[in-house]
Amino acid sequence: MSFNDNPIPQYSLSHKAAKNLSNSTISVPMMEAITPRWLLTFLPWVSVEAGVYRINKIKKCNEIRDEEDEYREKLPEICSSHFGEHEIPQSFLDYEEKSKEYTLSLVQTILRVNNQVTDIFNSPINQLQQQMRLTIEAMKEQQEWEIINNRDFGLINSVAPSMRVQSRSGTPTPDDMDELLAKVWKKPAFFLAHPRAIAAFGRECTLRGVPPATVNLYGSPFLTWRGVPIVPCDKLLVNGKFSNQSNSGKTSILLMRVGERDQGVIGLHQPGLSDESSVPSLSVKFAGIDNRGIASYVMTLYFGAAVLTHDSLGVLENIEVGRYHEYN
Repeated sequence: MSFNDNPIPQYSLSHKAAKNLSNSTISVPMMEAITPRWLLTFLPWVSVEAGVYRINKIKKCNEIRDEEDEYREKLPEICSSHFGEHEIPQSFLDYEEKSKEYTLSLVQTILRVNNQVTDIFNSPINQLQQQMRLTIEAMKEQQEWEIINNRDFGLINSVAPSMRVQSRSGTPTPDDMDELLAKVWKKPAFFLAHPRAIAAFGRECTLRGVPPATVNLYGSPFLTWRGVPIVPCDKLLVNGKFSNQSNSGKTSILLMRVGERDQGVIGLHQPGLSDESSVPSLSVKFAGIDNRGIASYVMTLYFGAAVLTHDSLGVLENIEVGRYHEYN
């Protein structure tokens, strides 16, 4: 016998009927693909005047030091001596004639919105604003991915051979992180790692009894190593994939110095564009209405990244994220 065979007498207004007289509180559209995009927050952004950033460097020459033949910057001749009369060396600094240039890249799309929707289904939430907000979020997610993985200017592909470190045991150990810090020793700003790599490093620290300290930045906690924050970013690939559902795989950890003044890694953009949105260097241009009443908006985000000197960016490569331990 089911419950419906013996209905209970109703003594008051049902909740289903009562809901017809009430207003529901609604949320704006949610999108799980949105991440904190900490790299875009931690990276200093430099404005370019006409879409191009040129890096000028001191010219290098072929020198033999300690029986090694290598190219080094030609520095001015300087004397250090006691008081008295002596000949002072004469010198000058020469620059590279062919400077490296970075031209801004872009993320672009055309947003299409039916005018009937924005006319009659526009309260209490503005439909066009939400369509643009979610589109901008997706564009900025792609922007962060490009800054890390782009073939031309991506950070992973911009690390000099001398700044690459291989893990000793396959997992990201404290010794490996110290080795990376020894490479980028001039004012390291932050590590950048996939969340699974951070978890793997935490396990290795727990195994050795040296749990990393935590620091609060921008209202969020970050693990640190030797006082340097370890910033999570899911755009660092695991086994060469953006989304890896496996519990194991290999990835990399970046360490960088940032800012023009410190000759580090910088982000590039060009604010002040025509039809610029609330996001610097992102333009939104109305492209007309077609014969179906659909309005189009061309949305373009201009950006880039530059590594000003080779010793400002290092990487710990081929680290396994799926190794676990038994703790006693």
